[in-house]
Amino acid sequence: MTTGSKRALAPLALLTAASLLAGCGGDGGSEANDVTVWMYPVIADPKANSAYWDQVEKDFETAHPGTTVTIEEQPWENRDEKLATAFGSGKGPDVVLLNPDQVPQYLGNGALRPVDKAVEGIKESFLPNALDALTHDGKLYAVPIYHTVTTTLYNKRLLDRAGIDKPPATWDEVKAAAPKLKRVGAATLDYSASNEATLNLNFYPLLWQAGGTVFSEDGKKAAFNGPEGVAALTFLTDLYKAGAVPRSALTNTNIFADHPLGKQQVAMGFSSTLADADLARKTWGAGNVVVGKPLRNAEQVSFGVPGGLGVNAKARNVAGAEKFLAFMAGPARIQSLGKASGFLSPRTDVTVPSDDPHAKRFQEALPFAYPGEPSPVARQLMALIAPEIQAALTGRKSPREALDAAAAQADDLLARQR
Repeated sequence: MTTGSKRALAPLALLTAASLLAGCGGDGGSEANDVTVWMYPVIADPKANSAYWDQVEKDFETAHPGTTVTIEEQPWENRDEKLATAFGSGKGPDVVLLNPDQVPQYLGNGALRPVDKAVEGIKESFLPNALDALTHDGKLYAVPIYHTVTTTLYNKRLLDRAGIDKPPATWDEVKAAAPKLKRVGAATLDYSASNEATLNLNFYPLLWQAGGTVFSEDGKKAAFNGPEGVAALTFLTDLYKAGAVPRSALTNTNIFADHPLGKQQVAMGFSSTLADADLARKTWGAGNVVVGKPLRNAEQVSFGVPGGLGVNAKARNVAGAEKFLAFMAGPARIQSLGKASGFLSPRTDVTVPSDDPHAKRFQEALPFAYPGEPSPVARQLMALIAPEIQAALTGRKSPREALDAAAAQADDLLARQR
């Protein structure tokens, strides 16, 4: 068992190359019965985060005498760089927390091993989309231990002021609501078009709702500039030109507070989190907060990802690692982690207890959660698309011109990966 003094909390900038590798869990566990885990601050409060994982160590070792687990807390900053260095050196942790977009990256380097054995007999208890997000070529590479989801958040005060009784749930209803809200001085739809904003929370959900995809089916070409992508960006630019999307969208960064949605200048957001809803309840007043299901057009979908535990392909104690994954995937641990972190359950038979009045509505949105399309260049691609969306919003390019320009750059990027 480790103690707080052994935690890997030093900023990466202060680490020398030698200390970096020393903090990577050695050769995947110096003893055959050791399991080293890299964990990230999924619990926002640092003290609560450390206390939670300390207790996990104790509980696991009590349940599995003879197996020692060491959970090393790592920072989110430079996460991929540090993990890539560890895996590239042939070292690293036995177990690591992964998001769906990281799996293909490390799988392509041969750094991960399948973990289906860890969920034998309980696989059917997980949300199908949670497992699908972490599965490649029919094999599971990370066991879900929590799930995030975004959905639609409405300001009832503004809707009432505009005489809108039913919160807009479809694209057509959003467009119909726009002139009514404009007459009372409110915008309709929140949007973040800053280059720093993630497309997972702005353009991609609209693309998916239109029935489109980011990549072609084989992942070798861009597909976001197809008819569905053009429809999504046209929907957005038409609202922007009409004043139904705030002009500040160009600098918004997916933040609730101090942005138009938080300041009650816009009636709805389509990629809101449970934390956003909780802050809205405190600042707008509980009676003015309405949480709905994800927006719907051709499809009804929102962004949400499972966080899963993967196993290093070079782990020395594979059996111990699989035991730890199974332990963390159990109902009691799913509940306790969800309660501590504010995240939701990736299992259909487990609900995270919550005092938040809106938690149930977010749980109901989970079946519509989509993690995006896995690609080693997914994050690089966002940097190519974001400026073109700005060009469309400001009228410098048509939606088709903007997306075609981004797709040409994307195809070049994808070609270099082959």
